[in-house]
Amino acid sequence: MKIIATNKRANYDYNITLKLDAGIVLTGSEVKSLRHNSSSIKESYVDEKGSELWLCNCFIKKYSSSSEKDMNPTRQRKLLVHKKELNKILGSMKKEGFSIIPISMYFNDAGLVKLNIGLGKGKKKFDKRESQKTKDWNKNKQRLLKNN
Repeated sequence: MKIIATNKRANYDYNITLKLDAGIVLTGSEVKSLRHNSSSIKESYVDEKGSELWLCNCFIKKYSSSSEKDMNPTRQRKLLVHKKELNKILGSMKKEGFSIIPISMYFNDAGLVKLNIGLGKGKKKFDKRESQKTKDWNKNKQRLLKNN
């Protein structure tokens, strides 16, 4: 498994309850560009249109040797998810107000590009402070145990 891009702020900004893997519909030149690690999912989000999931605002740089003249690097890309998982995601989005957050993009063992997505609710400012305090305390606790 080779990680292409990660969204480091996903765990900081959201309480993620469920993680799933989804395939992405890409062109050949986009896959070649991803092999050179020229992408970003920091500002991206997942949107639902017509009972399908779409990855929006994901930047994939134009492949230098490609013959495509008008490639849009931030075009919308369709996500491939099993029907049961899709129904579970859409139901929790509509009923409980969850958001779908892209966490990381990677090549699996078969060489296919996958997107790790998570269902989560946004954190408030005090939640972020609390999680930072616990993270710092755990670091200090490990240092104290290591020194003793």
